[in-house]
Amino acid sequence: MSENLEIVRRFIGAWRRNDLDEIMSFFGEDCVYHNMPIAPARGLEATRSMLKGFSAMAREVEWVLHQIAESAGGVVLTERTDRFEIGGRWVEVPVMGSFELRGGKITAWRDYFDLAQFQRQLPGAG
Repeated sequence: MSENLEIVRRFIGAWRRNDLDEIMSFFGEDCVYHNMPIAPARGLEATRSMLKGFSAMAREVEWVLHQIAESAGGVVLTERTDRFEIGGRWVEVPVMGSFELRGGKITAWRDYFDLAQFQRQLPGAG
């Protein structure tokens, strides 16, 4: 297994512990995090702020990895189901993710998912 694949697998595992400091340790200084339905976060502080929203609302987090592959250029692609226990129930959404790494750190992360599908499952959603 390549170093990039191993790093992304460890990153996914870190979400189970829902420790924001550990999660942030995977990112490079100049990282860009883009949840495609919303504007990208640029840099560590903006990325931390965006991830804190997901991390803080969930009592538990589990990412179920279905597929993982690496392109010839070293980009790691994932097919996942991201699950968050929020308000006593599991909210889950299918996700396709793309991770670019440099020097053992994630420098660009893009996730493609249906934000409305996620929001409809939140406690209190109509």
